[in-house]
Amino acid sequence: YLAPISIHGMREIIHVQVGQCGNQIGSKFWETITAEHSIDETGQWVGTDPVTRDRLDVYFSETNSSRYVPRSVLVDLEPGALDAIKAGPIGGIFRPDSYITSKSGNSAGNNWAKGHYTEGSEMIEEVLDVLRREVENADSMQGFQLCHSLGGGTGSGLGTLLLSKIREEYPDRMINTFSVLPSPKVSDVITEPYNATLSLHQLIENADSVVCLDNDALYDICSKTLKVPNPSYSQLNSLIANVMSGVTCSLRFPGQLNADLRKLAVNLVPFPRLHFFTAAYAPLGSEASRAFSTTSVSDLVTQMYDARNTMVNVDPKKGKYLTASAIFRGKVSSEEVESCMASMKDKNSPYFVDWIPHNINSSICRVAPKGLETSALLLANSTAIQTVFKRVLLNFSAMFKRRAFTHWYFSEGMEELEFVEAEANITDLIQEYQQYETADANQEVDGLEGEYDDEDVSEETQ
Repeated sequence: YLAPISIHGMREIIHVQVGQCGNQIGSKFWETITAEHSIDETGQWVGTDPVTRDRLDVYFSETNSSRYVPRSVLVDLEPGALDAIKAGPIGGIFRPDSYITSKSGNSAGNNWAKGHYTEGSEMIEEVLDVLRREVENADSMQGFQLCHSLGGGTGSGLGTLLLSKIREEYPDRMINTFSVLPSPKVSDVITEPYNATLSLHQLIENADSVVCLDNDALYDICSKTLKVPNPSYSQLNSLIANVMSGVTCSLRFPGQLNADLRKLAVNLVPFPRLHFFTAAYAPLGSEASRAFSTTSVSDLVTQMYDARNTMVNVDPKKGKYLTASAIFRGKVSSEEVESCMASMKDKNSPYFVDWIPHNINSSICRVAPKGLETSALLLANSTAIQTVFKRVLLNFSAMFKRRAFTHWYFSEGMEELEFVEAEANITDLIQEYQQYETADANQEVDGLEGEYDDEDVSEETQ
């Protein structure tokens, strides 16, 4: 006899934001979540609809004075980004000791080794203490979500150090990251290929799911689709915040079909190493055109599969979808969702692998985002993501051949072997994506672990 699982079991998510980019994304995310749940800048619930209050405990803990405090840890080596959040509109809702900066005030200086080994390791215990306190305040925590970028020093170095410590301490909890990858056109940091390669090496091993984002794709969405002439980082970050709130909306609000971090991972990750997702959001359109457009389910589905709505610089048509998960918000009928998703899959069948028969799942959440009637989010595990890794690896190899800039890393105690291992791990990952992209349902599979033939089975059963 199996006892029914409580809908409130395994629910809390602890949010961690690391580095300047991570903190800017994170702060936009909290602005979005507080608006959705009608929480004001003092942490009080000021809403009228009880639905927005029902499951506040996913992201907030309630104090004795009915104040809601985010389950969040804000980390940066230098105080600049955190000071900006403190002074911003939502700075007052966080616990004062959730803001953690380095005592020395030194930055990681765009150096992964500084964030991972020297400066970062000096403050990691303090961060873990605050994390442990958050975990103890949760009844039955579901997992962690981490916001960071891979190109700098703190988000990549300290972010991945924290990731490995969390994995060590809470091996059975989900770790979901929102990772900003290097952009193909715009690079702010010369050592970006090194930092990104060393970080990806850690993400392959320690994260359960990674939602890949990049500034270039976000910039294109803002300028070409939303028709914003000179998009600011704040506008780019609100796109990411929409994706982040979409991923967890069915945990926070009632819906017909629910999804959570673990269900998402189970449905989207066919092989443990292939856990890098692309995200596409709909509806996207300029303010002026919104009044003239309809957002039917079929429009949302069409937009979701459009490369222009994808928040990382890859074209899904240049690879194959292994799996995909669509999350709809607002008053949509499940029947319509199912039929539109099925017809879209039929239209695009060459872009789906044929050896996973039902590789799209949908969930519906009744509460739409602020200011919209309906919205949809597509998280996809597509083999096209390998183009991002190839791009990073190409730039990495060009510099590493000449050992350019490596002395900055070696002086922090790193060894050459770590660079070599990271490069090899990402090369293997690219090969795995290629192998599954070209695989065929009827193809014989060689060299799989645990493979046995009928004779072995009959011997075991005797």
